Amino acid sequence: MATANTSTKSARLETRVSQEQKDLIERAAAYSGRTVSDFVVAHVEVAAKKVVEEYERIHLDKEQSRVLVDALLSPKRPNKKLRGALAEHSKRVESK
Repeated sequence: MATANTSTKSARLETRVSQEQKDLIERAAAYSGRTVSDFVVAHVEVAAKKVVEEYERIHLDKEQSRVLVDALLSPKRPNKKLRGALAEHSKRVESK
């Protein structure tokens, strides 16, 4: 996976900030030896990955974990409704 520093940059983001925010960001970028753009992109990317991971990770409590493990280790036989759904899926979706 390409990072912000190694990928071709063709998309653009723009935002409005207060003068105080701009001054702070510029100072932080200077301290870290980066351009403002590189500083902002690096830190926004980290924050974005954290948010995406939090929303896309499945959190199970002890009982939910037990039910999942039981279902994986001892799956139930498909019922009529599930067999019908599979047949409908097979009609609609072409697999290679």
